[in-house]
Amino acid sequence: MEADQRSLPVRPVRLRWALWAIVALAGAGAGIGIIVLRSSSPAAPASAVVGGPAATWAAGVRRAPAFRLVDENGAAVSPAAHRGRPLVVTFIDPLCRNFCPLEAQRIDAAIRQLPASQRPAVLAVSVNVYGNSRANLVQDVRKWRLLPQWRWAVGAPPALAHVWKSYGVGVLVSTKKVAGVTVHEITHTEAAYVVDGSGYERALFIWPFTTADVEQSLRAVATG
Repeated sequence: MEADQRSLPVRPVRLRWALWAIVALAGAGAGIGIIVLRSSSPAAPASAVVGGPAATWAAGVRRAPAFRLVDENGAAVSPAAHRGRPLVVTFIDPLCRNFCPLEAQRIDAAIRQLPASQRPAVLAVSVNVYGNSRANLVQDVRKWRLLPQWRWAVGAPPALAHVWKSYGVGVLVSTKKVAGVTVHEITHTEAAYVVDGSGYERALFIWPFTTADVEQSLRAVATG
């Protein structure tokens, strides 16, 4: 579960002609930063990001990596199943009780601002292999009051690790004993991708982000 790192902020940056780059790794090791080098496709030219997405791409430039996992009900989920409509792929710890619920609720609030016909599907890929029981997943949907567009994406640890890597998401696990009980602390990149109906990534948001910025990106993809 993540610890507050606001005292040591890390801002994501978009690069003009090179690999996009610095992402915040929010978590138990407050202030940790990692560099993700996932693709040679250039991001949209920009200077240091203060608000808005950490990176954007033109239509048809950067295809969202494929994967196939299962949701909280055991049904198959994949980006390919949502062709023809916008999609948000985000990375959430089901046991987190600080940053992840806030991230989920801001994405959810952005979706609520859109007409029903333009609302994207959301695939929330779990970053905590120890928290993927159906009870945890269903509880989060209920307690966080998420829209029906949300579906969890879970699976075997190797399958999840492959998805994290393909989307440039860092996940670190720290295991320790507390009063004789094994505790797993999860540190991960707080990332959310906006994917268009053709299956191409159009924007990347790194926490913290605003509801208004996510809404703006979703509207642009839905109408474009």
